[in-house]
Amino acid sequence: MASVPSLASSVNQRVADALASALPEAGGADPLLRRSDRADFQANGILALAKKAKANPRELATTVVEGIPTGDLIREIEVSGPGFLNITITDKAIIETLAARALDDRLGVPLAANPGTTVIDYAQPNVAKEMHVGHLRSAVIGAAMVEILEFTGEKVVRRHHIGDWGTQFGMLIQYLLEHPHELDHKSDEEVSGEEAMSNLNRLYKASRGLFDSDEEFKTRARARVVDLQAGEPETLALWQRFVDESKIYFYSVFNKLDMDIQDPDVVGESGYNDMLVETCKLLEESGVAVRSNGALCVFFDDVKGPDGNPTPLIVQKSDGGFGYAATDLSAIRDRVGNLGATELIYVVDVRQSLHFKMVFETARRAGWLNDEVKAVQLAFGTVLGKDGKPFKTREGETVRLVDLLDEAVERATAVVREKAEKVGLTEAEIVENGQYVGIGAVKYADLSTSAARDYKFDLDQMVSLTGDTSVYLQYAYARIKSILRKAGEAGDRKPVAHPELELAPAERALGLHLDHFGELIAEAAAEHAPHKVAAYLYQLSSLFATFYEQCPVVKPEPELVVGENRLFLCDLTARTLTKGMALLGIRTPEKL
Repeated sequence: MASVPSLASSVNQRVADALASALPEAGGADPLLRRSDRADFQANGILALAKKAKANPRELATTVVEGIPTGDLIREIEVSGPGFLNITITDKAIIETLAARALDDRLGVPLAANPGTTVIDYAQPNVAKEMHVGHLRSAVIGAAMVEILEFTGEKVVRRHHIGDWGTQFGMLIQYLLEHPHELDHKSDEEVSGEEAMSNLNRLYKASRGLFDSDEEFKTRARARVVDLQAGEPETLALWQRFVDESKIYFYSVFNKLDMDIQDPDVVGESGYNDMLVETCKLLEESGVAVRSNGALCVFFDDVKGPDGNPTPLIVQKSDGGFGYAATDLSAIRDRVGNLGATELIYVVDVRQSLHFKMVFETARRAGWLNDEVKAVQLAFGTVLGKDGKPFKTREGETVRLVDLLDEAVERATAVVREKAEKVGLTEAEIVENGQYVGIGAVKYADLSTSAARDYKFDLDQMVSLTGDTSVYLQYAYARIKSILRKAGEAGDRKPVAHPELELAPAERALGLHLDHFGELIAEAAAEHAPHKVAAYLYQLSSLFATFYEQCPVVKPEPELVVGENRLFLCDLTARTLTKGMALLGIRTPEKL
């Protein structure tokens, strides 16, 4: 595995060296290099440096240019305006760099210099409750961040903080105790997620009805909560049945989403029970939390309620019960102390921002978070319907996640079927590709929007073959694979890099974008921004379309070496597309 320095970093180094020798006191100054419309790159850093050194920026720029060798990497440099540098690189450097990338499975993308351990808290369904459209974003964004960070060399620990504790379990357990066969399965065969969920739904409705209408049952249910919290064995065994039944359902939904969720990664609220008392003790003894009206609270200068009084974070209620804050703070202690986390990422709805701000600040005051260990909320917006309002069914109900995914797959399968005959797909391939396209469409629509923004759930748009959709990218990939197959069948053309050739403008544009992949991944990882990967891939597909239109690849017009070089660009584009899509959790079928 060899990491390949990008063209931008090589050019940056040349300019920085020339800057340091022209203005020694500016040693290590950043040339501020960026892509430009006027040339391949523009360096803007000289203006600020000249101002600092009280030098004439244009004169300084001219001196810098004189110190930069041209020929191998840089074709020409000109000083423009008050002291910008416009830099054009050689065709040879572009193809040689891409050829080095092509030799590596990782496409020459370097691993991070100082990888740490990141714990990502995402996909947090609730036990005994159905997953709805609101659960989609946490799962999809979290899974993409796991892939992106792992690709940079970070050690990633996945955590699914499922809601599996609390007062409603008293009601459920008591009902199951009095109706012991309610969760029994019809047969010994494997139970479907749908069956598991309908069992749970039925039991939830029945127990809720009884709880609301029968005072004696309500009293028994409340006593059962005390037994659960005390860890009474029979109560815990019944509680475990709810967790197990729910997992059958969760895993079936995650399976539809083409997401891999492992049992050890599922650590629910109950996983931190044994730490709650100690967490409160540590907070109270250190003075971070104080008793107020019997409750253990943490106060903040900048958090006030509508009445202007401080709104505290309540870690322990006055009746001795623990709230979310105690569990979340215990989870931080566990993730930092036992898992060795250097970063905690919480993929949680933006509406919970205040809660997490208070929890993180409390953990900092307690010393569990510091400069070496940081916690961030990757906050996401709401899924909206076509009307721009929160997504609901016609009856005003929350949309079930499985219904949504099934409909996406159904729509996508119809799109795939339309073109199936032309590319010779079997029925099995149509069904499989329909799943990849449908689930890919849902994920991409989510990931191509900045997480913090709301987005409209519009299946017509999502499975469209034109525009910024995953189907457009999947088709681009399949088309390239088809070009490569045809060239292979013809026998005389193979993807081979030819650095001696002059490049057409569309080849240069595609080549420079391909070379930017590694820097883009580093940026997406550092900023927790999977939407940047989606934007890069869409642009890659658009640049490829222009290249394919302007530069004949398979037709006999170009001479053999030109054809080989273009096939080489096709091949590297396909490899970059499939790698980038995999980081977003989206599959790329070979034929579509």
